[in-house]
Amino acid sequence: MEQNNEIIPKILLKKIKNKDINIGIIGMGYVGLPLSFAFCKKGIHVIGFDTNEKVINSLKESKSYINHISSNELKKYINNKLLIPSNNFKNINNVDVIIVCVPTPLNKNKSPDLNFIKSSLNSIRGYLHEGQTLILESTTYPGTTEEVIKPFIQNEGLDIGKNFFLIYSPEREDPGNKIYAVTDIPKILGGCSKNCDLIGKELYSIISPQVVVLSSPKAAEMTKLVENIHRSVNIGLVNELKPISESLGIDIYEVIKAASTKPFGFTPFFPGPGLGGHCIPIDPFYLTWKAKEYGIQTKFIELAGEINSSMPKYVVNNVSNALNNICKSVKNSKILILGLAYKKNIDDARESPSLEIINLLLKMGAKINYNDPYFPVFPKFRKFDFNIKSVTINKTNLKMFDCIVLVTDHDLFDYKLIKDNSKLIVDTRGKYVLSDNIIRS
Repeated sequence: MEQNNEIIPKILLKKIKNKDINIGIIGMGYVGLPLSFAFCKKGIHVIGFDTNEKVINSLKESKSYINHISSNELKKYINNKLLIPSNNFKNINNVDVIIVCVPTPLNKNKSPDLNFIKSSLNSIRGYLHEGQTLILESTTYPGTTEEVIKPFIQNEGLDIGKNFFLIYSPEREDPGNKIYAVTDIPKILGGCSKNCDLIGKELYSIISPQVVVLSSPKAAEMTKLVENIHRSVNIGLVNELKPISESLGIDIYEVIKAASTKPFGFTPFFPGPGLGGHCIPIDPFYLTWKAKEYGIQTKFIELAGEINSSMPKYVVNNVSNALNNICKSVKNSKILILGLAYKKNIDDARESPSLEIINLLLKMGAKINYNDPYFPVFPKFRKFDFNIKSVTINKTNLKMFDCIVLVTDHDLFDYKLIKDNSKLIVDTRGKYVLSDNIIRS
């Protein structure tokens, strides 16, 4: 048995080096699908697992459901049998590497919700076998891999580090980023043993320019959280500075750009209407939750979260004040929201501040329409289900509205057309120079 345990990792390493492996990726969303493409480009066969039948059917028909992912490229991989979509988890039997890329939201108490991870584990129960590797890429709290996944694998009768290999390697996907794709970003990982580290490094070296191996899964889990907490805290800082600057008659965007000319000691972050997406509004609270186990209060993290969460209300207050200045109330005012996505040039509106802004304005009696080139129809969300119609941006339609609120600064918007034909603009992204009819928020 001992001799066999020495042979198994060597066999798997050899298969990875020769690219003679099959990979199963669980979760075909904003992380899993680009990751599948990265391996397919290298000629590696991928089975893409998802429990959503619409997602699987769309993949089988070579139709991308994510704006920045090419349907033509998808069709190539499907036709060449490099990517096989499946909702049959028995196929886990046929893969060498399993990569889990499922959502990790917060529950209503802002505690980690690992139901998607646990559901994935239940789906593969009974199909794991010797010689496989399981990698978790979902963002989570330090300790998840060793406290949740490791016992599950051991209960399947497998010996981690000897005949089965367990790794944590957080995703670093940035949807819509045209400079850094998955294959341009260094990969970090922490394995549960030396063999796990070796296998993880060999695997990710296929698609990544650099693989950084950390001392443990916990360290890798913590690294991902630190990356997003860094952003959350700094965005919270500039969001706090924004109203101060406005009160002083200072353009915060001018100041940040000026400070950015310093070649050291300053990293620019820009204010906005709040945080969105599946990472920055959520991930910091995973560490906050874990810290409480040790009696530690995460003051910076919680304060940044409080400031960032308050920004939609701040925007709505500015909309109300701007309308008051032209002798109108929010109630019955016609307001056009520009942008549903949480950031520009993508079709992802998860946790978008636009949704809370719309919610607050509707409660105040406003008549809301929207335009977002990536959302021709207003989608249904877990928290919000609004019956709001999209309107085309043209001279006639713009003049119908009492106020235009720029929430997401998509490049596809015609900013000159909007400026020239709007009675009042509340700009949350610093796209416009301040004027009589343009208010910063």
